[in-house]
Formats: sequence, structure tokens, C-alpha cells
Amino acid sequence: MKRSWLAVLLALSASAGFAQSTAVFKIDYSNPGLDPNHWTLTLNPDGTGHFHADRADPAGQPPAQTKSPLVDRDIRVSAAFAGSVFLAAERHKFFNIDCDNHMKVAFEGWKRLSYAGPDGEGTCEFNFAKDKEIQELGVSLVSVANTLIEGARLESLLHHDPLGLDKEMEYLVTAAQDGRAQQIVAIRGVLEHLADDENVLDRVRKRARMLLAMAGN
Repeated sequence: MKRSWLAVLLALSASAGFAQSTAVFKIDYSNPGLDPNHWTLTLNPDGTGHFHADRADPAGQPPAQTKSPLVDRDIRVSAAFAGSVFLAAERHKFFNIDCDNHMKVAFEGWKRLSYAGPDGEGTCEFNFAKDKEIQELGVSLVSVANTLIEGARLESLLHHDPLGLDKEMEYLVTAAQDGRAQQIVAIRGVLEHLADDENVLDRVRKRARMLLAMAGN
């Protein structure tokens, strides 16, 4: 009898783990006035995911001169942040709702939130959400995307314009302090490189160490 109950408990545990591992969250963002003007961020419950940002090529301007590089890479955010995203999805019917407030407000970019998993699925799109938690979730996800885009810019500057790192790092520190850039841990690799690179300015190395300290909090 004990073996029978043990088998049931193991089966339930495996089922819960399978449900969690197959759940996927995605945000699709677009704003034609920004560079990049479109990106997608996919997250799994453990914090792993993928980020893709299209490079905006303004008319008449060579692609090589655009500020934002193409980004297409696997990423990792903190498990705590990912957990908050999936909890928000659960609290809001897995986004199977109408979440835009349909009012005339300043355009902040279209954000399409999607969830798919064994426990449900749904999609909602908004410029400004009528629900406070969904609105704040959208702001946080945009801030995470800002961090990932900045990380790609730092990598590009490191190889093509090392002196440009100074101004970019100054901006990133300020953005991390005021919340425009969140989950600095997602770009730990390039920051660790900059912190130890004697070929870049001392200010760049100091700011990289500052950001790494913030990422550890």
C-alpha cells in the first residue's frame, strides 16, 4: 500500500514539474518611433528565455550607422523575476482578457502578452493597461528589454568604438538606478568583461563593477 501511495506522489510531482517546464510566456513589443522598433522576449519559469530585437534602418541611412545592433540570443533573468511574471499570468486568466484601457493616452508602444501552458493560454494587447498590475508588468518587461539592448550595444562598442563605451555606461548606470533598465544580471557577461578589460577607460571599468554589484542585489 505504501508503495502505491509513493507511486502516486511521484507521479503528481512529475506532472507538476512537467506543467511548469512547458509553460511559456512571451511579450511582443512594437513602437515605430523607437530604435529598435520591434522586439520579442520569451521566458520560461526558471528564468531562461530568448530575446530578439529587430534593427531599425531609417530611410536613407546605411544599416551600419544605426545605433541598435540586431539582437537574437538566449538570455537568463532571475528566477524571482520570472516567477513574478508567471504569477501575474495566473492571476489574470493567463491574459485571456481585454487588458487595454481604450482611452486616449500617450502612446507607449503596443505590448502583446501571451501565455501558453497545460493550465491555460491567452493573449492580450495594450498600449496602456486598465489593470495596474498588468501595466506595471509591461513597464518592467520593457525595462528588461532595455537592459538586453544596452548589453548588445556595449558589445558592439567594445569591438568597434571603445571610446563610445564611456557615454553608454554612464547612461546605463543612470537607467539602472531609476528603473529604466532592470535585471542587469541578464548582461553579466559583458559587464564582467568590461570590469577586467585594461584596454577600456577606467571610468568604464568602475561603472561595470558598480552595475555588477547592483546585479548581485
